[in-house]
Amino acid sequence: MRNYSIALIPGDGIGVDVIREGKKVLDTACEIDGGISIQYEQFDWSCEYYLKHGKMMPDNGLEILKNFDSIYLGAVGYPGVPDHVSLWGLLLPIRRQFQQYINIRPVKLLRGIKSPLANRGVEDLDFIVIRENNEGEYSSIGGRMYEGTNMDMAIQNSVFTRHGVERVLRYAFNLANQQGKRKRLTAATKSNGINHTMPFWDEYVQKINKEFPDVKTDIIHIDALCAFFVTKPDVFDVVVASNLFGDILTDLGAAIIGGLGIAPSANINPEKKFPSMFEPVHGSAPDIAGKGIANPTAAIWCASMMLEHFGENKLAKAIMEALQDVLEEGRIVTPDLGGNATTEEFGEQVCRRLRENYE
Repeated sequence: MRNYSIALIPGDGIGVDVIREGKKVLDTACEIDGGISIQYEQFDWSCEYYLKHGKMMPDNGLEILKNFDSIYLGAVGYPGVPDHVSLWGLLLPIRRQFQQYINIRPVKLLRGIKSPLANRGVEDLDFIVIRENNEGEYSSIGGRMYEGTNMDMAIQNSVFTRHGVERVLRYAFNLANQQGKRKRLTAATKSNGINHTMPFWDEYVQKINKEFPDVKTDIIHIDALCAFFVTKPDVFDVVVASNLFGDILTDLGAAIIGGLGIAPSANINPEKKFPSMFEPVHGSAPDIAGKGIANPTAAIWCASMMLEHFGENKLAKAIMEALQDVLEEGRIVTPDLGGNATTEEFGEQVCRRLRENYE
């Protein structure tokens, strides 16, 4: 029996709704495989927890989480709790302390989903964005001075280290070399406007490229790259970007495959020294929380990515096939996809199809 432990953090809003369905799909996968056992422990760390305790998680929260095989997070954010409080109190400490320096966001159009890009189908939209997840533009170095005066000022410093840049680039090059259909890597830059960190980034792209002579490599300015995501997405294989640029590109990537409500993400510690974290990117959507209309596609996709991280590739693929079968049938889908099914009905239909496909 292959045993895995998962920390469930449903979080806020629809995070509770979608993680419940993702867990059902994971349990169904274990049931039909027969050789996997998953132990869960659920934590109520959220903005509601913050309003009660003045913190997003206990002081020893990271110590509690570190021995799990993975973390399955629903969403963080709720009115009344500023975003910088909720993110810097839970999500970012987990990413950084557990060295989840790789953020993976697939830009893949699923069967049954229509892209807002005209005449683009599943064969056109199928690539991966690798975002540096621990440093770059999202550092906490800086501060405010002279608040409340006419000299009010803010300084935010970017941090690009050789260690941090090399490891994310090497991961992306490896991915393009081993799994890429085109063996092509595209690196985002802005060296014509940001004259220290971006030439540093470009220099290491070229250096690491020498280790992977079979990988065709392009370095493209972020503004042009955003345009190319829309005008010629079919040319991409693996795209790698710094923290801020990766954040922007992946939200655009989500938009062209149907919207943020469908997109998954994985925060990976490749060495598996610490747990990795899997989360849908749609946010907490408090306006529809608890109404049973949230689309759990992203959370189910995250469950598949989690199993793939564990090395359970057959089951991961089976989940994606079942999910796409349900989406393509279009009978039992949530309102955002033109149906009238509830969140629970959609999740149960994916489980049903998963069982049928395995028979």
